[in-house]
Amino acid sequence: MLLSQKSLEALQNQKNLLAFSAGVDSSALFFILLKKNISFDIALVNYNTRESSKDEANHAKKLAIKYNKNCYIKDITLLNKNFEHNARKIRYDFFEDLIQKHNYKNLITAHHLNDKLEWFLMQLTKGAGLVEMLGFDEIEDRKSYKLIRPLIDTDKDSLQNYLDENNIDYFIDESNFDPKYKRNIFRHDFSNPLLKKYKKGIQKSFQYLKEDKDILFDLNIIEEIQELVILKRDPHETTNIRQIDKILKYKGYILSKAQKDEVLNHKDIVISDKYVIAWSSEKIYISPYLSTNMDKKTKELYRKMSIPPKIRPYLHDIGYQPKINQQDTDLQV
Repeated sequence: MLLSQKSLEALQNQKNLLAFSAGVDSSALFFILLKKNISFDIALVNYNTRESSKDEANHAKKLAIKYNKNCYIKDITLLNKNFEHNARKIRYDFFEDLIQKHNYKNLITAHHLNDKLEWFLMQLTKGAGLVEMLGFDEIEDRKSYKLIRPLIDTDKDSLQNYLDENNIDYFIDESNFDPKYKRNIFRHDFSNPLLKKYKKGIQKSFQYLKEDKDILFDLNIIEEIQELVILKRDPHETTNIRQIDKILKYKGYILSKAQKDEVLNHKDIVISDKYVIAWSSEKIYISPYLSTNMDKKTKELYRKMSIPPKIRPYLHDIGYQPKINQQDTDLQV
């Protein structure tokens, strides 16, 4: 079975949105979901970078009409500078806007085993750790939805065979063969050949690594006050940055490598005017970034409570009234 049982159970009887491109992966997933009687609509971003872009968008519309799906399409033109990064941000912003507007519970993507190994190898060559290398979980909790990758243990050849056997139309994105993108070099020179020879072993290794990661890097949350998350600070900075990264990913924000380094170097920082990350000797505070005027009495109270300065405006804005514990001066609910 191409579709994971775990994903199948998560998708049943839910309102789902499929990230669609009309390529091999999402086309196969479209028809696999149909066969499994999973309800879903589709969303496509047309970057207008290729002659076939309009044909792909029209194909998506026709499929939606034929199978009674809602189809959302965003047309955009991007500059080549930082194209992949900007395209990803626009794509996920579009999906998340749709999720909020139409109350979808799950976002489905067609990432598969080749993508997972490609990412793993790219991170390996950068000197990354286990969490960074295992960047493709099957199900990820986000703030207002779940991100589900039901094909993450299925290889690309199996998807291609499924399309061929069922005479399903699809499009080829020529940019997937352009060597100017590093991911294509890793895909065609390393990950694809490795999977052709060692698929079962690679699948098993990823299973063991996922189990190890879940044991080693569970979040250590002390408390949550609305959008403020307070983590227990770990003696190992690597563990701290991974916890911070996981919290922000849940909130829908992906830290870059440069931002992770900056967080570790400054210990009290505002990220993209959106989030504050502040450290004390024992705790890490993560909250939305606000700039709010406070009266002297409130400022002094927060100071006595050892609440980091950049966190105070958020607590003040939500009307939080801290209490002082006689035994210590930490934040108390």
